[in-house]
Amino acid sequence: MHDLLVGVAQRLPLPAADPLPAFADDVARTMDRHPGLGMLVYPELHLVGVESLPPAPRGSALAASAQRLDSPFIASLGRIAATHRIWLCPGSIVETDESGLLHNTQLLFSPDGWLRAGYRKMFPWRPYEEFTPGTRFVVQDLDGAGTVGLSNCYDVWFPEHSRQLAWLGAEVIVNVAQSCARDRVQELVLARAHAIMNQCMFISANCAAPFGRGRSIIVDAEGEILAEAGLEEMTLVASMASGRILETRAYGTAGLNRPWEQFRPDDAQIRLPMYEGVIAPSRWSPR
Repeated sequence: MHDLLVGVAQRLPLPAADPLPAFADDVARTMDRHPGLGMLVYPELHLVGVESLPPAPRGSALAASAQRLDSPFIASLGRIAATHRIWLCPGSIVETDESGLLHNTQLLFSPDGWLRAGYRKMFPWRPYEEFTPGTRFVVQDLDGAGTVGLSNCYDVWFPEHSRQLAWLGAEVIVNVAQSCARDRVQELVLARAHAIMNQCMFISANCAAPFGRGRSIIVDAEGEILAEAGLEEMTLVASMASGRILETRAYGTAGLNRPWEQFRPDDAQIRLPMYEGVIAPSRWSPR
């Protein structure tokens, strides 16, 4: 297992009409400035910016940008990842599925250019987002550099989401955001809380001002802030050290707390009436 240097590109959204040339240029410039990066993450809906339009037509403009995951647009993003030999999360796009439904879908490409993961946002920010919610949690192994869980903006307000990703084996949760409201301050608290409760790194990549509220953040598995942006466009860099994450889980947060080892095999199940389920001690630890 090796450490992976992660970059978070806090940027303004690119116009939805023709984003790929500008996006390829930005990735190239970022890699020139940070040549050791193994992963690069952009904000939610980075490639489908419609904020320059009046409010009324924005929904139809987003719908017009929708792509199938087997489209030439997706293949072009894969080629950008392959050119720089990086894990590339270009944020999320508007995806249309076989039924014509629209999803806010986060993408992750491998260094050979393949689309390795696509995650449909489970918790769209209603009533403002008209996307169809996804129903599948997504984690992805990074070929020996750890395991990431995909998370999209408003998902961060639901602790069940991060807990499930961690249980599925995520050592790092990558949350892409287009946070332009005054609750960004609370989201920074939530990012640290998710990291602490689940003993995993948490990355929140937000868009820059003046459209967004910025303050992208990278948090380690004990809740310490490794890097935090201001409001303007900038790139954060931190090491995704899987060994440090596993060490935190083994020896405890602050050398004390090991929540993933809370239950003993002979403990009784704990009912979760809200979910019509249970916490079963035999199934509690992360995979």
